[in-house]
Amino acid sequence: MIILGIDPGTTRIGYAIIDKKDADTLVILTYGCLETKNKEQKDRLSEISVFVADLISKYRPEILAIEKLFFTKNAKTAFTVSEARGVIIDRANSQNIRIFDFTPPEVKLAVAGYGKAEKDQVRKMACRILKIEKPPKLDDASDALAIAITACYTIPKLFINK
Repeated sequence: MIILGIDPGTTRIGYAIIDKKDADTLVILTYGCLETKNKEQKDRLSEISVFVADLISKYRPEILAIEKLFFTKNAKTAFTVSEARGVIIDRANSQNIRIFDFTPPEVKLAVAGYGKAEKDQVRKMACRILKIEKPPKLDDASDALAIAITACYTIPKLFINK
């Protein structure tokens, strides 16, 4: 089962594609970040939409795992990230991809075993789980890996073992 993990944002989107071969085997197909700096919001959203469509077309994921907005001190940031989430979810939904969203504490618990784990702990565990020797430079990419891993570990067996 192919899972697309997304850490949504507007200037940077973290993404990861994982193939869950069986209960014990996760294979990383790709991961990284889309940078959309120095553009108007409407242009960023369009770029995000095309990028996600391309990922879906290339890897054919069956599941989109996306981070749920959990808390933000800046309302403006929350609105723009919500718009990006909407574009991503719409792209996945238009392709009949199952969509699951996870809060940061849910991701931390699934990957590091503690819902208040530090980002670095989650990054290290995600890399250990996926056998990545050199951790991603950007938090967004490691967050996307962790979100995809969370889907692998928490989505009911009914969906995974088809």
